Amino acid sequence: MSTDKTSTPLGKADPAAADDAPAPAPAAVTAVDPRLLVREQGFAGYLSEFKRKMRAGDLGSIPVVIGLIVIWAIFQGLNSNFLSAGNLSNIAVSMVATGMMAVGIIFVLLLGEIDLSVGSVSGVSGAIVAVLSVTNGINEWLAIVAAIVGGALIGVIHGFFFARIGAPAFAVTLSGLLFWQGFMLQLLGSNGTINLDSDGLVGQLTTYYFSDVAAAYGLAVVAVAAFFLSSFTDSRRREAAGVPSRPLSEIVLRTALLAVLAFAAAATFNQYKGLPLAVLLFLLVLVASDFVLRRTAYGRKVFALGGSVEASRRAGINVTAVRISVFAIAGTFAAVGGLFWASKIAAANQSAAPATC
Repeated sequence: MSTDKTSTPLGKADPAAADDAPAPAPAAVTAVDPRLLVREQGFAGYLSEFKRKMRAGDLGSIPVVIGLIVIWAIFQGLNSNFLSAGNLSNIAVSMVATGMMAVGIIFVLLLGEIDLSVGSVSGVSGAIVAVLSVTNGINEWLAIVAAIVGGALIGVIHGFFFARIGAPAFAVTLSGLLFWQGFMLQLLGSNGTINLDSDGLVGQLTTYYFSDVAAAYGLAVVAVAAFFLSSFTDSRRREAAGVPSRPLSEIVLRTALLAVLAFAAAATFNQYKGLPLAVLLFLLVLVASDFVLRRTAYGRKVFALGGSVEASRRAGINVTAVRISVFAIAGTFAAVGGLFWASKIAAANQSAAPATC
């Protein structure tokens, strides 16, 4: 009696086994998640999806929008200048520092982790620029590069302890918050404050405006056109691949809504001093970050790692490298945010570490 132990090599299909496989049932239909069909159903599909979420108690961003409207109404009632062009422009510029830090934290959050140190790292960034450029007279461009590289290295240190040593990200970054805040105070010296030149590179980050009205309106035109072309191209690509896509009517409506918001913002900026440099830089960072996360292999690795560490490892992703790089990105953007905070107050001090005050 003999037993045939011949086996098919791993990764190669057995033609005989394929021939013996049962045929699918005549009435079999490939299951499709109904949520993927919302796009093809147009506005009716979105309306039914909205009703479904409301019945399930999923309010989404509605409470945030209502809260903002209530806040705006209250502050406008208390001060008629709250919604003026000048105040709205100043608010937009003030948001850039926190927004830059938030962009970096998004990468960490996609891994399901947290970074508590960004406030202190932003303060260290401002202190490095002030010490190098003001105290030691080093070229301001070099001081800025040193500050950003320093933020990236701090992120690498946090990522190393998290990814290599295995310490929890919460504990690592909480320790970093305290350590880097002390390091910032050590850099600033006994006075605790170093004033910056408001006309220097850092000072102009939040004080420079493109006064020509064409700048703001031109940016609005470019943004709307880029959004339409990107959405239209993506829709056609999805159609060619047989994947549910947005109809042209929806793309046009979304583009029209974006156009209204973009040109309203441009008109508001032009009523004051023009397009702020800080807002322009922030928008460029947002677009670049979105492209990296959605359109690159690295972005897919970040999403995959956030979904399942073990599955990512089995798929061949270098988990340690991605984790360290994500914390390095968070440190880099924290440093950039610190530069904008220092620019806003024209000084490097403890106020340049907003999340720790």
